[in-house]
Amino acid sequence: MKKAVFKSIFVLAATIMASTVFASGLSATDAKALLQKVDESTSFYGTDFAANYSLVQEKPGQGKSTTTVVMYRRDDKDAYTILITGPEKDRGKGYVQFDNNIWFYDPSDRQFVFTSSKDNVGGTNATPADFTPQHYSKNYKIDKADKVKLGKLDCVQLTLTATTKNVNYPTIKLWVTEEDGLIRMKEDYSLSGQLLRTTAIPSYQLFENHSVPSKMVVVDNLRGKKINGKMQYEQTQITISNVSFAKQKDTVYTKKYVEMQSK
Repeated sequence: MKKAVFKSIFVLAATIMASTVFASGLSATDAKALLQKVDESTSFYGTDFAANYSLVQEKPGQGKSTTTVVMYRRDDKDAYTILITGPEKDRGKGYVQFDNNIWFYDPSDRQFVFTSSKDNVGGTNATPADFTPQHYSKNYKIDKADKVKLGKLDCVQLTLTATTKNVNYPTIKLWVTEEDGLIRMKEDYSLSGQLLRTTAIPSYQLFENHSVPSKMVVVDNLRGKKINGKMQYEQTQITISNVSFAKQKDTVYTKKYVEMQSK
């Protein structure tokens, strides 16, 4: 069952990439307003957020592995905590962000080290940035905005170029449903224009008027191998469950809390 779901999501992502057709454009004013709506849809201000994440990574020719994490977010303070709960060899590792710094904790040496939002969580193709608020309208300018067809979805494709160095990718493309500002697909590019990653978000779940992805698929377009003459890339399916918007204790967003959870 899980294999069928995983395969169907990947096929959806592939279909999305192959079926995009450019149509009419969007005014600059409407495009900016839509990008602001995108930022708002990825943020949960005025409340805390918590959820369990299951990350199933598939490496071509090597099979699958599963990493589980629990995440806590307080977007008002730009703070979050990610605790790895499985597999056993990685249990107790974690990330904590506060004061504009991201720390990674490894219980094997009981040390915190500086890291970045591009770090691969548990060695998967997912990063902390995939689970946190986005600030596209602040850090990017819109180069192009076109109404497109994304599979069966009517979307706007936004091509963005960074206006600051404080971003993970200098160029990105977003496929967004206009009525709700939800990201349906994202492509990350290098400065030279090489496609680095593709993220598909085929479904969302609604909680307390907040839209939270149900599943995501992250494809690493740099890591893969040819199998039977066909290029296959590493990918990670992310499933989000047990969503909560309950208030968390302030101590949850501290190094001490991360360290205590590893014992």
